Amino acid sequence: MANVEMAWQDLKVGMTGKAEEQVTEANLAKTLGSGSLPVYGTPAMSCLMERAAAELLSAHMPAGWTTVGISMQIAHKAPSPLGAKIRAEAVITAIEGRKVCFAVRAFAGTQEIGSGTHERFAVDADRFMAKARAASV
Repeated sequence: MANVEMAWQDLKVGMTGKAEEQVTEANLAKTLGSGSLPVYGTPAMSCLMERAAAELLSAHMPAGWTTVGISMQIAHKAPSPLGAKIRAEAVITAIEGRKVCFAVRAFAGTQEIGSGTHERFAVDADRFMAKARAASV
C-alpha cells in the first residue's frame, strides 16, 4: 500500500481526465438494451465517464496496481443522435487514502448531456483477481 500512496503524491484535487467517442450503432440505447430509441445510451455515457476517471489514475499507478469503480451516480439529461461526438470529463474532488472521488460530466458539443459523481479505489491487481476467482467458486 505504501507504493500507491507514494505514487499518488502527485495527484491533486482539480486534476481532470477526459475521454471521447462518437455515437455509433454500438452505443445506441436500442443496441445496448437500455431503451428503444436510436440515441446515445446511458450505459455508454456512464462507461465514458468512468473511462475518463480511470485513464487519469492509470498514469499514477505503480506496477501491478489498478483502480476499480466502486460507485457511480449520474443523470442523463439530454439525447444525442447517431454521429454526435461525446466528451466526458472527470475532475478529482477528493482523495481519501486509496479512494478517489470525481465529479463527472458528459457533453455533446458544448451542451452538457449528463453529470454526476464517481468513486474509484486502488487495488493490487493480482490480489483483486484472486478474490474474484474465489468468489465465483
